[in-house]
Amino acid sequence: MTIFTKITNREIPADIVYEDDLCLAFRDVNPQAPTHVLLIPKKPLVSLDSFAEEDSALAAHLLLKVPKIAADLGLSNGYRTVINTGEEGGQTVFHLHIHILGGRNLDWPPG
Repeated sequence: MTIFTKITNREIPADIVYEDDLCLAFRDVNPQAPTHVLLIPKKPLVSLDSFAEEDSALAAHLLLKVPKIAADLGLSNGYRTVINTGEEGGQTVFHLHIHILGGRNLDWPPG
């Protein structure tokens, strides 16, 4: 069980900014921008590589929630989304999550 599953199960507190039946969004405890939120599916998928055909509606749901959450957070001038996949991709928690970052100009390349 990952820390994100524990957050979903309310075993660990988090600053939740959005929740519905399929997903949960909360502020990152180690923000890399003034606004840094993680959007996770409640289904414990490890990474993008874990999506199966039967998860296509969940994948669409997550992507469609990103602009709504960004707007709710006041990111009207733009934001960045990041999905790290695997150790070499920078994934440190092995529960699929979408980073939503904003609140300042974000440089490229990111790292």
